[in-house]
Amino acid sequence: MAALVKRALNTYSSLEVETGMTSASPERLVIMLYDGALKAIYAARTAIAHGDTAVKGESISKAIAIVDNGLRASLDVQAGGEIAANLAALYEYVASRLLYANLKNDQASLDESARLLSELRGAWQELEQRTRPVEAAVPAAPPAARPPISFGKA
Repeated sequence: MAALVKRALNTYSSLEVETGMTSASPERLVIMLYDGALKAIYAARTAIAHGDTAVKGESISKAIAIVDNGLRASLDVQAGGEIAANLAALYEYVASRLLYANLKNDQASLDESARLLSELRGAWQELEQRTRPVEAAVPAAPPAARPPISFGKA
């Protein structure tokens, strides 16, 4: 029964992500990558605390894959210049800290990686809010006029 519930939750989660991706802005997609990496890091922390080596390894591998194949791979160093180069170096550092955390069960490396990714996520979230199109203020329609109430007398 528990396996069935877990499978249903995983299916719901993947559908939620797929639905969000189809309508997401580029900034939102980057934020979603950060969310996935952070979720994997927190799962790894929990796995280390419970002594679950397999889940720890899977979770850290997932976080590294998101950092390397998602965040770092999406950088355009030519167009992004120094900022993109600095982000690439930071992503490489985070991936190396995650690898170290996997090898040594090092919570501090996981915490450092999560802190760095959280700060970057916050910056992207702020950027998303600044670039979000401002919706034109549409005045509220006046309430519909009600016909006069008649109690049978004219």
